[in-house]
Amino acid sequence: MEQQIPEFSYQIGWRNRGRHPGRHRSTQRGMGMEFIGHTTLVAYPDPRRIDLRQTLRDPMGEVYVRLFNQKSAVPVYAICDLSGSMNFGAKERKIRKAADIIESIARSATRNSDPFGFIGFDEIVREDWISTVSFKPQRALEMAEQLKEYHPAAVSSTGITEIWRYLPRERSLVFLISDFHMPGTQLEACLANLTRHHIVPIVLWDADEYRDLPEFGITMVSDPETGAKRTLFLRKDYRERIVQAFEARREEIYKLFVQYDMPPFYVEGAFDADKMTEYFYQFVAG
Repeated sequence: MEQQIPEFSYQIGWRNRGRHPGRHRSTQRGMGMEFIGHTTLVAYPDPRRIDLRQTLRDPMGEVYVRLFNQKSAVPVYAICDLSGSMNFGAKERKIRKAADIIESIARSATRNSDPFGFIGFDEIVREDWISTVSFKPQRALEMAEQLKEYHPAAVSSTGITEIWRYLPRERSLVFLISDFHMPGTQLEACLANLTRHHIVPIVLWDADEYRDLPEFGITMVSDPETGAKRTLFLRKDYRERIVQAFEARREEIYKLFVQYDMPPFYVEGAFDADKMTEYFYQFVAG
């Protein structure tokens, strides 16, 4: 039996300019229910909107129509880190968890009558992992399914600084999925180019990376980006330093995201679609 893909509710905090009908507030005039004022029939020739009361009040005999804003669709993107560190995971690899999240975003966008697109990157933006934005996200869902069995190469995530070039000028809702194990300067360069859009950073961490390390003993670790291996002799104080380093990193990226008004959403276990809904109620004014 096919497992049902969880969905979540989201909203945007701006008026979008999309011409395609949808469920979000927009600046487009149309057949919506949001009254914005009057104009003359000459200026807006739609007899269906004639306001007899306003017309009768005009001493010059002008015919007036009511103006309404329609609700419009907004582009939704999932952008996913495909670098080496996303292959990590004792119980479930991060890249597979990311694939589940992408499926959830795609289904949620479709239910919301929004078009969906996907972009993957590692040391470059991967042209072979791009699905152009569409109201029929079948191609993106197929890519998400392929990601579940994908094993990223031991390469860096420098391509994150170029993803802005692959997004439209139109303001979009963008879910940025990564563990963000990258230099702060690199991440900041990315965020500075994405301020046009509404960014939701989804931070994928794994407790086995730092919290669930043994307190004593020999362990083998590898650099997730380069694949270089090192043998460590873990002691309690060394393990605590590793945990402290991860917590300091969490605080560092949190402050950076908040600086750009992009509160992060952390996922350290299974993805919870209900918590994603709560995130939007907390941080986005509908």
